[in-house]
Amino acid sequence: MIFGGFSTTSTEQPLPVGAALLAPGSAAWRLGDGPAAVLATAGGYRRVLVLGHCGARDFELSLLAEAGPPPDVTWRWPGTYTVVEETPAGAVVHTDPASAQPVYATRWRGGWAWSTSSRLLASLIGAAIDTQRLACAVFLPSVPALAAGRSFFDGVDQLAPGARTELPADGTAWRVTTSWRPEPVPGWPADIRLREALAAAVALRTAADPALSSDLSGGLDSTSITVLAATALPAGHRLNAVTVHPDGDLGGADLHHARLAAASHPSRIAHHLLPLTDEHLPYTAITHIPVTDEPAPSTLARARLTGQLEWMRDALGTRTHLTGDGGDSILFQPPIHLADLIRHHRFRRAAGEAFGWARLRHTRVGPLLRDAACTARTTRDQALAALAHAVGTPGRNDHGKVAWFPLLPHPAWAGDQAAGLLTEAARQAAAVSDQLPGLDFAVRVLVDEIREVARTAAADAQLAAASGVALYNPFLDPLVVDAVLATPLGRRPPLHVYKPVLARAMSGLLPPETAARATKGSFDADHYTGLRVNQSDLSALADNYLAALGLLQPGPFRRHLVQAAAGLPMPLATLEQALTVEAWLTAHHRDPAPTWTVPAGSEFRG
Repeated sequence: MIFGGFSTTSTEQPLPVGAALLAPGSAAWRLGDGPAAVLATAGGYRRVLVLGHCGARDFELSLLAEAGPPPDVTWRWPGTYTVVEETPAGAVVHTDPASAQPVYATRWRGGWAWSTSSRLLASLIGAAIDTQRLACAVFLPSVPALAAGRSFFDGVDQLAPGARTELPADGTAWRVTTSWRPEPVPGWPADIRLREALAAAVALRTAADPALSSDLSGGLDSTSITVLAATALPAGHRLNAVTVHPDGDLGGADLHHARLAAASHPSRIAHHLLPLTDEHLPYTAITHIPVTDEPAPSTLARARLTGQLEWMRDALGTRTHLTGDGGDSILFQPPIHLADLIRHHRFRRAAGEAFGWARLRHTRVGPLLRDAACTARTTRDQALAALAHAVGTPGRNDHGKVAWFPLLPHPAWAGDQAAGLLTEAARQAAAVSDQLPGLDFAVRVLVDEIREVARTAAADAQLAAASGVALYNPFLDPLVVDAVLATPLGRRPPLHVYKPVLARAMSGLLPPETAARATKGSFDADHYTGLRVNQSDLSALADNYLAALGLLQPGPFRRHLVQAAAGLPMPLATLEQALTVEAWLTAHHRDPAPTWTVPAGSEFRG
């Protein structure tokens, strides 16, 4: 499901091969069968396009062309969609605040081209890979502010999320107006807002495809999605809920809770178990991934994801699949929440939550409170300015600290170019004005994190599409994100408590034992087994694209990989990011670039 279009005075406007114009006279096109509504004024001076899954009713949509889209148009209704206005002066793109459907733009023959696929635009202009963006993805994915607005291709930029961006047809600079701010909404309990928004997001998907399926891992997030989907289905339909588990292990806690959820709605849920064997191990054949717009989070679990999707497609007839992904990002408080409590003089609560967090993390409370007090006096702009002097520092590890931008350890295998590229990215980020000034610190941090998770989830959806399944994450629906982030400080959950807002929101729908869960199982054993089994193939990647770009030293990288496969305690995040990015680069260079054609049918070269 890819959309795009032009805002230009040029009469030659090509189309990607297989794409079709959305309407006669429109400069917008669609590749695939994604839903789109085209609305025009009586005089034809404005055309409004609603691109993607949108829960607005027909009469609500009909008002958009004449009155124009309201500021909250991309999160007023459930769904993930973009709204585009076409006028003689150019195109106006309204992006969703979560970046769940990212939109990109590039200059094109005196005007602009825009699309929900950055790789398509890169092929239009012959863009190269952005090496600085690669460095940020490998070494500091925990600081999404470093790469905000950048795609993985030179000259292709992401339009600001939650904004109204004018792309003038005469090619002058685009103009951005921020539409969305997660201001606190008093008086409306956060759990009620969350339940209503999440239920609406799930109901939109079930109405579009009553034969859909859902993950049912046994955790709070996937169980909530499963139960909401099951109760939203029309009469006579049952939800196919799928639980993956290690082959031969039927006694785990996750499987126990999954069975409890399925048994709580026996007439609505058809529960299916899918055993994971050695062919599903992490790190297996990661370079076999289909090409996507950017490195996909599920790359290292490619074998498991593809195996599950293809099994559901063939055995259950799945065309649409729901997951609980994104729940962790919107439901947990970041440690900088302690700084907010201090800033607002809620010292007793700050101390109580610091003690709770310290017990949970097995750390001392004193450093937490000192960090929180220091951070409370530091603005985001000041933290960004200081970041340029801190990135690339060997041995630094800010995991669990109270800070604006916690840094991961800079690995010994980093190439000579890495630190310089990260420093330049930090300087550029510090020079950009914040589009959301004045928010509480935790809310501002969550905005960055959620947008990073939602945008990269779009790459996971591209992986799933290659298996013939549409993948959706209701927790990342913009309406859900807005509902959670608009929670006032006094109603935000404690730092150390496991998803209390979701547990209250789902009261009466989840089995009580599941609602009381404070932990979730893991597949760590399979993770290390996968590293050992695939060590030879992974080691061979050390001499590929990242090494050629000066971002990776093959020898030290291989030694680090051997140590990780042996199970030695060490941070793995950066190693995993390097493998994920290397796999993406392999797929990008392996597969031919998308081809464009002029409407007459002759091949077009940008």
